[in-house]
Amino acid sequence: MARPRDIGELAALVAYADRILPVGAQSSLTGGATPRGEVVVSTRALNHVGLGTDHTVRAGAGVALVDLQRTLTAHGLYYPPVPTFDGAFVGGTIATNAAGAATFKYGSTRQWVEAITVVLADGSLLRLQRGDVTASDEGWFDIAGPGGQLARVPVPSYRMPDVPKLSAGYFAKPGMDLVDLFVGSEGTLGVIAEATLRVIPAPRRAVALAATQSDAQAIAVAHALRDEAARRWRGDGPLDVAAIEYIDEMSLAQLPDEAFTRAGLPRPATASGMLIVQIEVAGDESGALERFAQVLERCGCAGDPVVAAPGDDRAAARLFELREAVPAAVNARVAAAKASIHPDIQKTAGDMIVPFHRMAECLALYRDCFARRGLTYAIWGHLSDGNLHPNVMPASLDDVVRGREALLEIAKGVIAMGGAPLAEHGVGRSALKQQMLRELYGETGVDAMRAVKRTLDPSWKLSPGVLFPERR
Repeated sequence: MARPRDIGELAALVAYADRILPVGAQSSLTGGATPRGEVVVSTRALNHVGLGTDHTVRAGAGVALVDLQRTLTAHGLYYPPVPTFDGAFVGGTIATNAAGAATFKYGSTRQWVEAITVVLADGSLLRLQRGDVTASDEGWFDIAGPGGQLARVPVPSYRMPDVPKLSAGYFAKPGMDLVDLFVGSEGTLGVIAEATLRVIPAPRRAVALAATQSDAQAIAVAHALRDEAARRWRGDGPLDVAAIEYIDEMSLAQLPDEAFTRAGLPRPATASGMLIVQIEVAGDESGALERFAQVLERCGCAGDPVVAAPGDDRAAARLFELREAVPAAVNARVAAAKASIHPDIQKTAGDMIVPFHRMAECLALYRDCFARRGLTYAIWGHLSDGNLHPNVMPASLDDVVRGREALLEIAKGVIAMGGAPLAEHGVGRSALKQQMLRELYGETGVDAMRAVKRTLDPSWKLSPGVLFPERR
């Protein structure tokens, strides 16, 4: 593995190598950071951070989000679009247009990228400031290469679904900014070396956990909280909700008692799900928490919520740890099946998003597709965005096959609802996710992406096989 120490070394490596796979924290869930004979180039040493004077931060691609946030916290600042895994690197989150729990309020990574430095396939540097280069009316960019020659880069003409999260190939929109072509391109058009990111004053936040009795009740609570947040953002009302996450009954059933003990909670006797809600407060939080309790009561939720007050970071961390214990428990179950039943058993999961008003229909689709195939599964994720993660827990190799069939059926249903089957984890080298990309945009749309790739990387050097297979 090559570990360039600065942007110059990175550019020299890219220029020299025949095939390059740039990697960051290698936390990809799609195989996008798994080598297949390429020169693997780690961005880990590109870990410089510098604060700007205009609520921006300049960060190397190898800066871990946990380190970025630590630097910002010392100055009372915050970078909002962080995914759940805070060990991810800045470059990787830009390359996948990563998103997380608070996308409901703050959007995905794309909206927070002000400038990037990209190493192109020939080793040349492209420094882009948002607003400087936009697509022509005819639908293309002219990019100057070494020696001044121009590469005319076409903008794909497919229409992207109108959802708050999308990590599904190349961004395409009339008049789009050139920065956005590289955000979400998964290292196939250039290697992100450095970025300037917007930041905000760190908000004060309460975290609340509430039990729900059904999918319908959880969705009703989320609907009401979304409405309350919209009122607050218009300047009317006290309840500023940044994120609503859902853990369903089958997810809770995977958790050992110790997970609840660590969170300081008893295992719920009757709840069929839980919501974890992030509430931002200014000044006295009592008005916001009182309105939150009123919403729960109006929606028929039994019992009082568990609340970590602003400033009680330990209590908030315990609630977040309970959330993170769910995927950890499911992953452990899959690993046990792989070890004891068949070595080809693997994680079989989806990353779907729909417009929120289709959420009840979408959840019903998940459950029906799994139940008809007799699969054991769990569902959790970012309910406020309409982005949930259905996970199969296979007990046999046949369960993996049927699980993939179910996920593909779900993907087609989600697309029909105006959503996308690729919300925040990207496409990578996963054959299933690449098939979902074709379902989303059709072969014509994927061919349009290939045209962009051929223009900027004619020898198919960068991340070959990521997003779509090479055509020999």
